[in-house]
Amino acid sequence: MAIFPFILLRNKEDKNDLNLVHHERIHIIQQIEMLVLPFFIWYLTEYAIRLIQYRDQHKAYRNISFEREAYANEHNLNYLKKRKFYNFLKYI
Repeated sequence: MAIFPFILLRNKEDKNDLNLVHHERIHIIQQIEMLVLPFFIWYLTEYAIRLIQYRDQHKAYRNISFEREAYANEHNLNYLKKRKFYNFLKYI
């Protein structure tokens, strides 16, 4: 879980999971560009909308635009070097 400026991990071993850490770094950048608090308001609002849409918690979570961007690019460790500002909007 990412809460600017921290990445919170369940296990110490997760520090070695480059894709997981990169996924959370993408969220940190998303939070910075949205000035942190609006990110969380948008995130929760979009989750509520997706929950109504899909009627499934996991599906709702996976279809939040911020998560879609992070999951789509977590394996590309160079993604943040070329990522465009507000790129999560492509995933709405």
